[in-house]
Amino acid sequence: TKFWRLFNSRVYKVIILGLDNAGKSTILYQFVLKEAVQTSPTIGSNVEEVKWKNLHFVMWDIGGQTSVRASWTTYFSGSDFVILVIDSTDRERLCLTKQELYKLLIAQE
Repeated sequence: TKFWRLFNSRVYKVIILGLDNAGKSTILYQFVLKEAVQTSPTIGSNVEEVKWKNLHFVMWDIGGQTSVRASWTTYFSGSDFVILVIDSTDRERLCLTKQELYKLLIAQE
């Protein structure tokens, strides 16, 4: 369709962020393998290439532990998209997710 022609053939960098155990790696590997997989907490990051239609993405799944969150913005360089994963069933940490989003937005000003 005409919509997909709007995107050129370059590689897009996608950053996937969220608190620990939010489901970032599960989403990443759903894109890559097209199936649900059992994952363990990400230490550092996972990087995978995803091709879909005429689009080519390099997707960075960044760990969400407290010790890693301070470095999230270092991954923004050259990124085209940021996906923030929120576990809507974890009501106790929704405020923390909101705080982390605010920190990201302030850091980008």
